Amino acid sequence: MLDFQALRERIMSEYKDTVERRYYTLTGEVPEEERMISEGRSEELLCAAVAEHGKGAVLATVPEIQDRQDAVREVDRSLLELHQVFLDMAVVVESQGEQLDDIERYVNSASTYVQGGNKELSKAREHQRSSRKWLCIGIIILLLLVLLVIVPIATSLKRS
Repeated sequence: MLDFQALRERIMSEYKDTVERRYYTLTGEVPEEERMISEGRSEELLCAAVAEHGKGAVLATVPEIQDRQDAVREVDRSLLELHQVFLDMAVVVESQGEQLDDIERYVNSASTYVQGGNKELSKAREHQRSSRKWLCIGIIILLLLVLLVIVPIATSLKRS
């Protein structure tokens, strides 16, 4: 924002310097713009310049001064539009900043949930291993019991 204001002031200063140089070219005097404004004599000074240097010389520089003044107005208008664009962009960035904060919060929450899920999966694997181990032990015990029951019955049937 400060750069924009500085640029605008520099352009206005350059324009004022150009007008002062043109005035000096016409009159041979350095204009005192504060004096001209406060006394309201700017029109009188231009009339004196016309009388002293001739209407042709003054009229020849008027279109050039007018073109420069129009160019400065156009630059000033463009700078104001550019300033408005920067303000609009600041609003958009601000509103999207809130959305980015929300997204960041959701990503952090998801990361926490994933870590918790990984811990739960590790516990489930351990539980599954333990369950399989006990199932195998149970099957072995059951087979031993069946063998302990079947072997004596089979041997008693062979003897009888």
